[in-house]
Amino acid sequence: MTATELALHDRALMDPTAVDDIEWGVRLLAATPTHEGRDRELLRQWACRADEFGSRLAPVPSTARVIERDDGLERMLLARYTSRPPTVELYTDTLALAEELVDARGWRAWYPPGSVRAAALAHEAVHAHLHHGPAKAALKQALDHTVLRVGRHRMAGHVAGAEEVAAHAYARTVCGLGRSPLLLTAALRAELTRPGREK
Repeated sequence: MTATELALHDRALMDPTAVDDIEWGVRLLAATPTHEGRDRELLRQWACRADEFGSRLAPVPSTARVIERDDGLERMLLARYTSRPPTVELYTDTLALAEELVDARGWRAWYPPGSVRAAALAHEAVHAHLHHGPAKAALKQALDHTVLRVGRHRMAGHVAGAEEVAAHAYARTVCGLGRSPLLLTAALRAELTRPGREK
């Protein structure tokens, strides 16, 4: 990390709201395996394109069944989509902690009551949408990451983590949130890994 990046990192630990939604997307991509050593500007381009893609998606209906569980804190999960059969696991203990954090940090204007649950379901609906239809190829095209070019033909490559950024942007947009759920996710991770936190 450069001195500037270290300063930004320290500032984010003290006040995660000082980091904008796109930068949280960049950090998500940077922490994703396969992106070690990638140019930060390239990661920023991908984060911007994935965010724009997610925010422009038409409403995505979900037909997945929803199962509520209470072991999300130990798994560090808020929700998870599995495809066989299409299921969304919603972790009620992590949802409750997220709601507590929203109140404790004064973020209720960004995340109105009930919106954390709604955003988690919207986020997972996008994962299902990208898993089962042509939207995955559309996201690849939007990211404009070429892995192979032969003459005028090119093959768009997968960008690990881009689906997450797109799903967060969709949830922010469709749920009318003031900030991306990425901010809340970062705050949850910080809380769950805080030294001395009771398990």
